[in-house]
Amino acid sequence: MTKRKAMIAPLLATTVFSASVVVAQVNSDSEADLDPADWTEKETGIPVTDKLTIEKCGTCHAPDDKGNLSRISWIRATPEGWSQAIKRMVKLNGLSISPQEARGVVKYLGTWHGLSPEEAKPVMYLTERRILDETIIPNEAVQHGCASCHAFAQPMSSRRSRREWGLLQNLHKALYSQADFQMSQPAEGHPEPEDSAEKPITRGEVALDWLSKEANLHSKTWTDWRPRIRAPKLAGTWVLSGKLRGQGRFVGEMTIAPAGNDFTTTTTLRSLETGQTMTRSGKGLVYAGYSWRGTSNGGTQPARPDAMTGTLRETMWFAPDQSSAEGRWYWGDYHEFGLDMTMTRVTGGPVLAAVAPLGVKTGAKATQLHIYGASLPADLSADDLDFGGGVTVRKVSVLSPSEAVATVDVSPDAIVGLHDVALNGTVLPKALPVYGTVDYMKVTPETALAHLGGIKYGKGYEQFEATAWSKGPDGKTGTDDDFPIMPVDVDWEMKEFPTVTYDNDIKYVGTLDASGFFTPNVEGPNPERRFSRNNYGEVWIVATAKTLKNKDGKPMSAQAYLVTTVPAYKRWDQPEVSQ
Repeated sequence: MTKRKAMIAPLLATTVFSASVVVAQVNSDSEADLDPADWTEKETGIPVTDKLTIEKCGTCHAPDDKGNLSRISWIRATPEGWSQAIKRMVKLNGLSISPQEARGVVKYLGTWHGLSPEEAKPVMYLTERRILDETIIPNEAVQHGCASCHAFAQPMSSRRSRREWGLLQNLHKALYSQADFQMSQPAEGHPEPEDSAEKPITRGEVALDWLSKEANLHSKTWTDWRPRIRAPKLAGTWVLSGKLRGQGRFVGEMTIAPAGNDFTTTTTLRSLETGQTMTRSGKGLVYAGYSWRGTSNGGTQPARPDAMTGTLRETMWFAPDQSSAEGRWYWGDYHEFGLDMTMTRVTGGPVLAAVAPLGVKTGAKATQLHIYGASLPADLSADDLDFGGGVTVRKVSVLSPSEAVATVDVSPDAIVGLHDVALNGTVLPKALPVYGTVDYMKVTPETALAHLGGIKYGKGYEQFEATAWSKGPDGKTGTDDDFPIMPVDVDWEMKEFPTVTYDNDIKYVGTLDASGFFTPNVEGPNPERRFSRNNYGEVWIVATAKTLKNKDGKPMSAQAYLVTTVPAYKRWDQPEVSQ
């Protein structure tokens, strides 16, 4: 699982370090018996062509006759990775570089020595500051060798030659004794050698072999992407669709305008839950033609920590054709608040962004569905809209170029599932849940982490949300065809999670309000608590539906597990490259 510490740990796996770090030489004819510092680099480097990068980096990273700079030409990384490398060079190796120069170097390296869109997308959750269970770890040996202290997305946010992966392992061993211990342990899933004198295969060796093959310097996607890199042409109007846990869905527009080599933005968002509209202004820059890093501000001081009126950070992945984007806008001391956002370019034709309300029941008659987007035709007719099999459009009213209302009937035999919404050739995939019954309820996040604070350290909050679910066509709970239907109005409460006798965590960890918003208590120690312990603890967050009933006629309920822990007393430097 990606722990909270994984989001604040250093980007070790995307760091360039000076070639002088590595350890002792071993005289041997076999490279397997040599330290990676003594390996011969066999792979073709990526020449560095930027004058500023050569000027600032070329003193220590020696150039060769092919235009390569040592170390740098055999690494590709995200903008955050290159930014962290420059920070390390300043702090540890005495690099003299101004913020503006550093920004220029990061922009060059993040583009021409970066990742392809296909490589970056699976690990965007790291730069989006998401907390989730990682699914990209290939085996247990690699998990313990590379992901015991930080997210596995960190090494996978870079690509390296085999020698550079070996040198990165050396860097970890030199700086962190725990890393040395983790990597030197026998690899899980590999048999012990029959000869007791023979050393077992270690986690570090398994990880090195896997990374050298699966995260190699010259991947096919990078080879294909490099000649396609072009300047981002993002100016114009974009339709937005977003969701914030606990506050529902939002639609809106963003106008992007060029500002030198970067961009300025003006954004309007409208809540589909309350109808409230807000305006934001910001700026952004793009690396490699697809990787947006931006900030925006609503202009007023937030009245509460989850309010969207303050400064938001924007991390977006643009499709290579620059027609759409997806990502997260986030804020908070622990980046715990965030809008899941999609953007679609307005080019003159209709654009579909969202449909509300969510969830239509089979057999429903004359249900009104609001369709949000841009450039909706004034003469839109029922024949132009298609909600899939079993959903019949009776009439359509166009309220504005950005909103229309369709009146639909849903057949009792309509196929349950997530239906597409189509306006002639424009499709919004899986936008309309059609369900027969509400089969169960979920609380998200199902496991959560909050941080005590408020005296010296910032609090880490948590927002819970209850959602109705269908078991899907197979009628089995917890299978791949299950789908969410709609938010559920619930009563919230905390219940004790028994771990320590008489610890009474509910009294100390914090408070849960009527909207499912958890506010942690202050950091301790607390003299009122047994043994003057801190206010940490574990509780169940329980949601009970106000109207939904289960098959026994009782209110539906669901629960989530919450750990409230101490503040992050020490945070590793993880600079942002958009400021």
